Amino acid sequence: MSKSTEQLEREVCVIAQQAAAERNHDAVHRRHSMKAMATANATTKAFPLRVLHVLNRLDTGGTEHVVLNLLQELDADLFEQRVCVTRGFNPELARRKNLLHDPFVVGERDGGSQFLLFRLARVFRKYRPHVVHSRNWGTIESVPAARMSGVPVVIHSEHGYEVDMAQGLPRRRRLIRRSLYPLADVVFTVSQELRDYHARQSLYDPAKIRVVSNGVDTVRFSPSAQARAAARRKFDLEPDSFVLGSAGRMVTIKDYRSLLAAAEILVSRGINAHVLLAGVGPELEDLRTAAARSPELARRVSFLGSVEKIEEVMSAMDVFVLPSLLEGMSNTILEAMACGLPVVATAVGGNPELVEDGITGWLFPPGNVLELAGRMESLARNSDLLQKFGKAARERAVNHFSLDRMISNYQALYLELAAKRGLVNQKSV
Repeated sequence: MSKSTEQLEREVCVIAQQAAAERNHDAVHRRHSMKAMATANATTKAFPLRVLHVLNRLDTGGTEHVVLNLLQELDADLFEQRVCVTRGFNPELARRKNLLHDPFVVGERDGGSQFLLFRLARVFRKYRPHVVHSRNWGTIESVPAARMSGVPVVIHSEHGYEVDMAQGLPRRRRLIRRSLYPLADVVFTVSQELRDYHARQSLYDPAKIRVVSNGVDTVRFSPSAQARAAARRKFDLEPDSFVLGSAGRMVTIKDYRSLLAAAEILVSRGINAHVLLAGVGPELEDLRTAAARSPELARRVSFLGSVEKIEEVMSAMDVFVLPSLLEGMSNTILEAMACGLPVVATAVGGNPELVEDGITGWLFPPGNVLELAGRMESLARNSDLLQKFGKAARERAVNHFSLDRMISNYQALYLELAAKRGLVNQKSV
């Protein structure tokens, strides 16, 4: 047996023992938890509840965007919130978002594999949160660390995919998730498809995994003729150009190459198309090079880099395209829908839970450039259909995926679990 395999077996054995102890209500653990809860109640008088969000890194991204919204929108009379990161944070982003406190940092940005269990536990004992909410694989050690530290409420959520997850999770990740999920008070995902994926991979009962959808600010992101005209002037777009585009990290899993290839076909068919791409990442320079080498695209693609006011980019578009190979629940799709844009997206992950095929846009198989080009051509040549899809997309975003709805769902979850632990009387909220 190799050393790595022996190490894996020891890890899983230890984690399994911890999970069994939790499920059997180990007496020592129970005494520590009760003591921590009593101390928390005595020192805070129930409110505000201290919530510690644990992230891999605080930077631009969908998961981080959700946390930043929570920091700004959760009722400050009910919740005091802090952030803990395992691989650093973007100080410029923290400044722009007016964070009251810098995040707790427990790991190294480029530290490779890290064992952070005891570092996390030290932070939890120092801050004494009532709720620890960790997200994704990079922070899953927070679950046993929180239990070791007597944190009353422990939540873990899964928010998306990495490119290597298409072939299934590595055995180590499946085993550890299977062992740690039972230690959390609640495990949830942001889409039904992601719930089913993790339940299947970890052999965990899907009925025990909740779904809490993302939400979008439908006031900030909204259709406006005035904003559209201003954005088109800002990005130097021709008045009659058909503008398609996307926004997000420039990484392989987003497959922006398919978007460029489809745009090239559109131009060859006589469509005056222009592409807007907002975001940065390791694929950016290769995408720039590919666009520059194409006679059809050389002057028809704008790489905007990191954009703070992404609503301006959306306002300039006619159609939003998301050609991802895998996707959890896309915040950018929600933003585009709220801006009244038809969405053409791959039929993967949580996309079909957002885009109603043939009603708010279209879904297509990942990598199918010809179908993507055909869908966009249909919209470019049919302004009535373009407006019909855009109106339906806006209505769906407002009615089902508003930011207010998301904040309400998170607040209700935190209060429900705090009430179960005797931290608050939920009837008084």
